[in-house]
Amino acid sequence: MPGWSSSRKHVAVIYKRPKNYFTEQGLAFRVASSGLYLFKDRLIVVQPEDINLFEGKPFARLHGLAEVMLKLIYRSIFHFLEHLKVINSIFDELEQKINTAMENRHLINMFALEKSLVYYLNALNGNGALCEKLKNNAAKIGFTQEELEYLDDLIVENSQCARQAEIYSNILASLMDARASIVGNNLNVLMKRLNIITIGIMVPTFVVSAFSMNVGIPLAGYRYAFWAIMGLAAASVFGFMAFWWRKGSS
Repeated sequence: MPGWSSSRKHVAVIYKRPKNYFTEQGLAFRVASSGLYLFKDRLIVVQPEDINLFEGKPFARLHGLAEVMLKLIYRSIFHFLEHLKVINSIFDELEQKINTAMENRHLINMFALEKSLVYYLNALNGNGALCEKLKNNAAKIGFTQEELEYLDDLIVENSQCARQAEIYSNILASLMDARASIVGNNLNVLMKRLNIITIGIMVPTFVVSAFSMNVGIPLAGYRYAFWAIMGLAAASVFGFMAFWWRKGSS
């Protein structure tokens, strides 16, 4: 859970940030915790991954260690926004594929995205509570007026990011049942076609089998009995197709 603590010598902050995404993870987006320890003369950063945090325009001009701490938190929010864009694009792609799919693979991927959004939403809400605590204790920490204004902007950005994650999560959750119904409907259509094919094969098979019995049957001594039976089998197939087409169009 993100939070902060302070003493006479330093301020300790724990915030959430998204882990770097790798294709080997499938569609699971994960969250990690990072720690910041702000002293008067230094800032200690504790993180589980070996990544470069101090890159980009936000770190081009810095005026103090407290500003560095705030910009690291802002960087995590920006990272969340970038991952939400990726999740949205993946969801659009899955939505197109699942309309014609019948296997469960795409549904499982959607479940993984929904789970990731729940983690992201919880992390963003925790970061929002952290920012509010920092603002309420700004005098104790020693923020300047510019840093307070930057903290206000950070709170707004985090709130918008959390709202976006919540919207994506609600949309994905509401569409899960519909997509499951689509997969079931596609399977029913496939089974219907297979049943038509099976019945269509059974009709001529019955005709041929009836004239293949070891008993006296009509046309046994007829010269063109074979072709007559084949004609009856073909006629039965066309008759069945005509019946099914007429039934389907009515």
